Amino acid sequence: MQRKHAVVLGTALSLVVSCASQQSDTELYQSQDWVTDGVFTQGVEGPAVNRDGELFAVNFARQGTIGQVSGKGKAGLYLSLPQGSTGNGIRFDAQDTMYIADYTGHNVLKVTPDKTISVLAHNPQMHQPNDLAISDKGILYASDPDWQNNKGQLWRILPDGQTQLLRTNMGTTNGIEVSPDNRTLYVNESVQRRIWAFELDEQGMIGDPELFYEFNDHGLDGMRCDENGNLYVARYGAGEVVILSPKGQLLRKVVLKGQYPTNIAFGGKQGKQVFVTMQKRGAIETFTSEYAGRSFNRHTL
Repeated sequence: MQRKHAVVLGTALSLVVSCASQQSDTELYQSQDWVTDGVFTQGVEGPAVNRDGELFAVNFARQGTIGQVSGKGKAGLYLSLPQGSTGNGIRFDAQDTMYIADYTGHNVLKVTPDKTISVLAHNPQMHQPNDLAISDKGILYASDPDWQNNKGQLWRILPDGQTQLLRTNMGTTNGIEVSPDNRTLYVNESVQRRIWAFELDEQGMIGDPELFYEFNDHGLDGMRCDENGNLYVARYGAGEVVILSPKGQLLRKVVLKGQYPTNIAFGGKQGKQVFVTMQKRGAIETFTSEYAGRSFNRHTL
C-alpha cells in the first residue's frame, strides 16, 4: 500500500511540474503593454537599459527628449536634447555613459550619468545617424541611412570620438548589433529587407559582408542579440519580432499588439524581459524571452 501511495504521489507531483512548465511556456513571448499609448510620441525609438535596470527611450511626450521608465506605466522626462537635435538609437557603455544617435543634428551625442551632454562624434559625410551598436571594447557602430535615395552607410566610432566610414553604397542601413562574442556585426537594410553579417577583427574592423537573412515583405528596424547569439529583429509593418539563430534559421515570430515596432532592448532582473518601442502608438510593449540579452551581467544591456 505504501508503494502504491508513493506511485500516486509521484505521478501527482509529475503532473504539477508538467502543468507549471506548460504555464511557464505559455507566458513566454506573450506581448503586453509596458507603457501605454501616447505617453511617448509616435517617433518613440531607441530603447536601452542602464546598469540600474532603468529603461530609456527617445521622444517622451515631445520630440527631442529622452524618457525614463522605472517600472510598468512609470515614465517621465529624463532630459531634453539641445535645440536642433532629435534622438533615435541609444546605447550605454561600461561606465553607464549614454550614447545617442542624433539624426537631425547629424551627431552622436554623449550623456554622462550627471546628464552632461556633449557631441562625441560629428562628420559632414553622415546623412543621419540612426541606430547604434556597441562592442565590449566600447567601439560604437552607427547605421546611417539615406532614405531619399534608398542607400546607406556604416560608421565605426572610437571612444575618443574618431569616426571612420566603414561602408558606403549599402541599402537603407537601419538596425545594427554586435554578436555576444564580438566577432560579428549585423546590419540590416530596411527597405531592401536584408540582414548582412560582417566578421569583426580584434580592432573592430569589418570583413566582407555575407547575406545573413532576407525577408519577402515589410520593413526591418532595430535588432538585438540574446546571450546565445540569437538575433531579435523588429519587423516594421508586420507587427512582430522575428528571432533568428546565429546560423540564420528562423526560430520564432513574436506577435505584438501594434503593427510598427521600431527597436528592441533587453532588461528585467534576469535580463530576459524584452522591451519593444511601438511607432504610431507612442507606446512600449514587453514580452519575456527564454534567454537574457547578450550583455546581461557584462557591460550593458
